[in-house]
Amino acid sequence: MTDLVVQPPQTATWVVHLDRSMWVGGVRGLMLQALHPLAMLGVWQNSNFQDDPFGRLRRTADFVGRVTFGSPEEAGEIGRRVRGIHKALRIRDPETGRTHRVDDPELLLWVHCAEVSSYLEVARRGGLALTERQADRYLREQRKSAAYVGLHPDDVPGSCAEMAAYFKEVRPRLRVTPEAVSAVRFLLWPKLPRELRLLSPGKPVYFPFGALCYYTLPDWARRMYGLLPEVPQATVTAALKAFRFGLNALPEPVHDRAFMPATRSMLQGARERLGAAGYDVGKGLRGLIDPRRWPKTAAG
Repeated sequence: MTDLVVQPPQTATWVVHLDRSMWVGGVRGLMLQALHPLAMLGVWQNSNFQDDPFGRLRRTADFVGRVTFGSPEEAGEIGRRVRGIHKALRIRDPETGRTHRVDDPELLLWVHCAEVSSYLEVARRGGLALTERQADRYLREQRKSAAYVGLHPDDVPGSCAEMAAYFKEVRPRLRVTPEAVSAVRFLLWPKLPRELRLLSPGKPVYFPFGALCYYTLPDWARRMYGLLPEVPQATVTAALKAFRFGLNALPEPVHDRAFMPATRSMLQGARERLGAAGYDVGKGLRGLIDPRRWPKTAAG
């Protein structure tokens, strides 16, 4: 049954990636990624981020969805597409005059680590109960996702300790550039798609969405940016839990309106394949967090 979806319901990835705190984790990940000067230049020079910052998040959500809930064929196809795009793009560094490849392994690794660590840390802080072993398992499973963009799994942190060591090693190379500041300002007040504006039950009372994402950044990252006055972190945690509770309470068809049509179609395909294999998809993909909804062969 493992060929039905890339990451089946038995994985830690399934639990994390079906948590609606992923929206906060995604934007936090973009803010964190912007601290790498070359990675930020790559986004700035090769995308329409300035015009549609939230669109990039939705495209990232599509990739993450396909390499989680998609079939191996769907994941392989998007992996080839992403690798092909990255291979053709270049980054021009105005300070040195040098040209760099977008698919430089150092840059790909930074983007991956900033992204998956954000998903994991935000979900756990928002109230998703994961043990340290499960958190390690999540990062280990995400090595498969890293392979789709061209990284070798052995080069990717596969535990919380390895991820912490990676960030300690890379931090001296991070800095706040004008492009990074502009990117975070775009994300603080993003122009939300109409579909996301409909999801008002998940909106925290005291925090605009972008500010909530910013305040979940690591302390050292917020100190580097210094764009917003500090607030008590207990308040941030409470707002994050409120956001997560609100969005997790939404029926799956309502929440899925936030995704691009192609993403929604892919998710529906996953439901159909799993349902045909004996999984009880009556409560959607999120319902499969409960092992009682698995066929006995999967549960055993």
